[in-house]
Amino acid sequence: MTDDLRANALGQWVRQCLVSRPQWPALVGGLDVVSGDASFRRYFRQPLQQGSLIAVDAPPEHEDCAPFVALSKAMHAHGLCVPEVLAWSKQDGFMLLTDLGDTLLRDQLAPPTVSTLYGAAMTALVSMQTCPAPSEYFLPRYDRERLMTEMRLLTDWFIPKYLGLQLDKEQVALCEQQFNALADSVLAQPTVFVHRDYHSRNLMLTPDGQLGIIDFQDAVIGPITYDLASLLRDAYVSWPDADVALWVQRFRDELIVAGQLDAKVTAEQFQRWFDEMAAQRHLKVVGIFARLSLRDGKHGYLQDIPLVYRYLLNELSAIETLQPLHQLLVSLLPTYLAKYPAAVQELGAYL
Repeated sequence: MTDDLRANALGQWVRQCLVSRPQWPALVGGLDVVSGDASFRRYFRQPLQQGSLIAVDAPPEHEDCAPFVALSKAMHAHGLCVPEVLAWSKQDGFMLLTDLGDTLLRDQLAPPTVSTLYGAAMTALVSMQTCPAPSEYFLPRYDRERLMTEMRLLTDWFIPKYLGLQLDKEQVALCEQQFNALADSVLAQPTVFVHRDYHSRNLMLTPDGQLGIIDFQDAVIGPITYDLASLLRDAYVSWPDADVALWVQRFRDELIVAGQLDAKVTAEQFQRWFDEMAAQRHLKVVGIFARLSLRDGKHGYLQDIPLVYRYLLNELSAIETLQPLHQLLVSLLPTYLAKYPAAVQELGAYL
């Protein structure tokens, strides 16, 4: 089935849903494309006589909507602003959702607004971390195997397939040892409900002023700093280190006030947790962005690697036990910059 045929089938399914629910406003026209994302999902808007709805095409051979459906129900019941699932065809891979609008947090972030907006995002995150797991869906744990598989995206995709370099046996062993050491550290953190992609392109400002949360279908139980690292060391926007450090401590303070973090966890310890977690995530992201280009033909993500690489070098440089990995990544820079010269603005100073 081609994309056009799927879109047509989705539109027909939406019309059938609306006809069978006369309490909903009548539709006006057909589906309008909203966006796709890094997966196989596509999003469309269905205008109504009053308001609009979001229709989702998630081909079932590639996407399982069951986690999204279960998590949406649980998060909404917890008081979070998320798209509600109004209808779902498991067989077809179609969903009909409430519409949170078009205003991404990313588009509203600017020096005069960022502290307030991140404050709202962190307050929502404090609440989300206590969201109960859905009764009808097993929430996976961010265990060692998952952490290691993610970090190996660097050595499976970015280094050999994107850079075209082959690590020798000693370098492979070094990466494995360093990945395990990082996994040891992050697994020692308290665990909470983790969105797993909590950043400025997955947060929205709704027309009625709420902070909306989307793209949560990969949620897990994992380290307490994971979503904070996603938010404050965002692959798509960066802020001065001093500001980020202040926001990290602001979040720590909110957790303590909410009774979700032991006050004995010092500011220094929490910052280290944050840096370690961010390093793990960015090892993964560098590999994923390379894979999205090489395997899926989504080359736009290559322009986001330089910032993530810079984050990663800075995070590793602050952790004494991870200096060997830091040195290896620095040694790769000449090859990377030769392949992607635009990265010199972010990374030239590390040569």
